[in-house]
Amino acid sequence: MGKLREPLNECSLPAALEAMGERWAFLILRAAFNGLHHFEEFQSELGIARNILANRLARFVEHGIMERQSLPEDRRKIQYCLTEKGHALLPTMVALRQWGERWETGVPAFPILVDSRDHRPIQPIAVLSHDGRVLTKGDLHWALPGDVADATDIANAAE
Repeated sequence: MGKLREPLNECSLPAALEAMGERWAFLILRAAFNGLHHFEEFQSELGIARNILANRLARFVEHGIMERQSLPEDRRKIQYCLTEKGHALLPTMVALRQWGERWETGVPAFPILVDSRDHRPIQPIAVLSHDGRVLTKGDLHWALPGDVADATDIANAAE
């Protein structure tokens, strides 16, 4: 990916991994994306130990990925809902699922993730250029902030 190396001490990947944790975190998120909201639902569906589930949910709340909400009909009952930050993890979750299908299981996962409008399977997640081209590792390199073209530069170059 180019000659300029990403400064590893400035990389945001460790911060993301700190927020996400490990395997259980992704399985809890998958369950949340599939409509689960209550501690007991997560615990029953995933078979996760209560202390681990409590820890992961607390981490998600602490990092703003989920929020705890009391139910209006019974303030003692709590539900966990994905925040906007949590919903922004959807492409990551889909990309990991697709990667697992291709490289680990070798078979498409069931059920198939489809577009709700036309019920056609979604495309593989890809890294795209500013104009929508699919990029590979050979198309990428790290750049310093002053070396990055912004939308104004691109529009001026087109004129």
